[in-house]
Order: sequence, then structure tokens, then C-alpha cells
Amino acid sequence: MAKTFRDWDPEQHWLLPPSVEELVPEGHLAHFIRETVRGDLDLSEVLASYTEERGFPPYHPALMTALLLYAYCSGVYSSRRIDRACQERVDFMAVTGRQTPDFRTIAAFRRRHLKALRGLFVQVVELCRRAGIVSLGHVSLDGTKIRANASKHKAMSYERMKEQEKQIRVEVQAWMDHAESADRIEDRDLGEDRRGDELPDWVKDRQKRREKIREAKAALEAEAKEEAEKAAAKSGPRAPTTPGPKPAPPSPEPKPKAQRNFTDPESRILKTKDGFIQGYNAQAAVDAHSQVIVAQDVVAQQNDGDQMTAVIDQVRENVGRFPRELSADAGYCSEENLATLRRRRIRGYVATGRQTHGSSSPTNGEERNQRPLARAMRARLRRGGYRSRYRLRKQTVEPVFGQIKHARGFRQFLLRGLEGVQGEWGLLAAAHNLLKLFGAVGRPTTA
Repeated sequence: MAKTFRDWDPEQHWLLPPSVEELVPEGHLAHFIRETVRGDLDLSEVLASYTEERGFPPYHPALMTALLLYAYCSGVYSSRRIDRACQERVDFMAVTGRQTPDFRTIAAFRRRHLKALRGLFVQVVELCRRAGIVSLGHVSLDGTKIRANASKHKAMSYERMKEQEKQIRVEVQAWMDHAESADRIEDRDLGEDRRGDELPDWVKDRQKRREKIREAKAALEAEAKEEAEKAAAKSGPRAPTTPGPKPAPPSPEPKPKAQRNFTDPESRILKTKDGFIQGYNAQAAVDAHSQVIVAQDVVAQQNDGDQMTAVIDQVRENVGRFPRELSADAGYCSEENLATLRRRRIRGYVATGRQTHGSSSPTNGEERNQRPLARAMRARLRRGGYRSRYRLRKQTVEPVFGQIKHARGFRQFLLRGLEGVQGEWGLLAAAHNLLKLFGAVGRPTTA
């Protein structure tokens, strides 16, 4: 006896099309993001930019915002991949109501409203606070290096720029002389009324490269001059009674190894455990209770230490108060940062050296840092031993970077320039917090 199967007729048309609530199950993340954007987020800054009544009606800003947030929650970042998902994936259809903005529209919306979209991070933090999943009992701070949308091979040092500029100038001059000589020969052989003065394309390209090198060289010189002026103003005139040799004045010329990238000039060569990358340093302060990011920023420098004060103050601005405790690795250990924690009445757990294998408390065998606050911090961490609150750092902030970079596959910024990557990191942090909020209080939205 033959087995009976259910009918399968792919060409059968539906009598009534399904609603968006039926595309994915009740309580799905797509419903949560869509309804959160529609009901809980203030998009007045985005809406205020639409003042022109003429032209074809654009896609609703709430739709585009929900689409971007859901895409970032799902690990889909490229505008072309988002475009394709709107046509192929039912969860994206549930967010857009089966509307299909193309990749140019998606990219233009993200670029146009980048500042406003970055501001959504603060609103999402407030939603998490109201939901009770942000306690600020313990906050961990750390930074992670993320690749820029530029190759490190497109960077050139100041020393190499000077060599290349000189070499290209000699080559171009030789080509000019050759072209002029060829013109004279052609005038003699072909007559003066025939043109022969156009430069070949390969000469033009060289000239364009020389112009780029000149621009990058001038930018490095301007940065070096600005830093020298700041250093001179900060140090002030040296008192004549001060013992010791007079320090050399800061040089207004860039260091020979100073580099500038032609593709994304604001990115920097950064050292990571896997080698050097052309990228940015993304900062995040994470609440230990729920792994919600309560403050974030992006800087174009290697060291983390200078970012602690700004990030701590941002926590207060976003949530309304400072955390009770804060942990951070040795990159943030300085007398200035430890004094900042003391002034703000935050109990700090900041590593004073590298953590040895098999120990829960950081230590530095040589203990070079003998300044008072560093000595006191080292004693605090040693007293705690394996029970030190410093242990919360690894299980709080590092998993967040793992979720963003590994689980959701964000390994490289799509936008260029510091302002662009700051906006993109803010959007990523908002999406991360929405996932934490959904996990804690996710609710059915189809009723």
C-alpha cells in the first residue's frame, strides 16, 4: 500500500495574502524591533529633515530605521545584502511590511541620518534602564580594534612621501622634456598646425599620484605643527631656577615614520594580537548585570588610557549617575585615571600590569609603576585574590566584543572617516542593546 503525502503545488495562488504578523512566529525579534521603533523611539530628528513637499514620496523613516536596526541585529550590514534580504527573507518582510527599498536608498538613508541614528543608542539605553536591566553596580570598560574600510598598504610614511614626491617630480620633468622634444620634432616633420602637446594618460596618473602625496604630506605637517603648538602651550615657559637640562622644543615637522592613509586618512595603523591593521579603536562600557553597553565611542589612536574619563562621563549622561564600580585592564592604568575614579567616587578595579597565567588578579613582576594611586590599586587587587571584583571584567565586556565581532560577524567598518565609524559603532551598540532588551523582556507584538 502506497504512502499518502500532503499535496504540494508551488504554483497554487493564495486567495488572501498573509499579513506581516503571519510571516514569522509570534514573539519573533522582527516584530519586537518593528514595534519598538514605532512606539518607543523618538525619530523627530530624522523626520525634521524632510521639509520638501515635491517629489515622489520616500520610504517612511520609521521603516528605514527599523530595517537598519533589525539588519544590524541579524548580522547583515552591507546595503546590498539588506536589499537582497528584503526580497528573499520573510523576517525582513515582516519588518518592512513587504516593501523593498533598494541598496542605494538604504545607503543614502544611513549616510544622511548617521548622526540621528547614532543618537538612538542613548534612547535604547534608557529603554533598558526603564526595563530594569541596567543596574550600574559594576561596569567594565575596554576597547577593541576594528578594521577600517581601507587597506594598510594604501598608507605611506612622511619619509617615504618626501622621497616619492622628489622621485615623481624628476620623472614628470623628464617626461615633460621628452614631450617638448617630441613636439619640436613633429613640428619639423608634420608642420606647426598639427597638435602634439597632449600628455599621455600614464603621465596624468603620475601627476594625480603626486598631488595626492602632496595633500597627505601637507596634512601630516599641519597635524605635527598643531601638536607642537599644543605641547608648547601646555608646558609653558621653563622657570630659570629649574635644575636640569633645558628640554628640546617640540618639532613642527612630522616624524619620519608618521603615516597617512590615502583611502581613509583619519584611520590609523593599529597593533593587535594578530598583527597590524588599518583601523579604529572602538570603546565600550558594559553593565555587568545584563551586558548592556551603557557608553561607547570610537577613536583613531592605539592607546585606551585617554578614553576613560570621557566614557565614564558619558555613562552619567546616558543613565543619570556614575557606576558604583568599574573594572578595566592595564591599558587604562594611570594616576590621572585613578584620580578620576576617586573624584567621582567610583570604586575602581584597574589592572596595574599584565595578568599572570593561573592568577585571577593582574600583576607585574617588576612593578615599575610605583606612584601612590597605582600602588594602592595593586594592593586592592592582591587583597581580593581570586575573589577580586576585577574578575568581572573578562566575563562582562569581552563577551560583548565576541558577540559583535564573531557571532554577528562585524569585522570591518563600512563607512569611512571618524564621524562615519562613530555613527556606525553607535548603531551597532544600539542593535546589541535591543537584543539584550529582547532577551530580557521580549514580548509578543502580534495582538
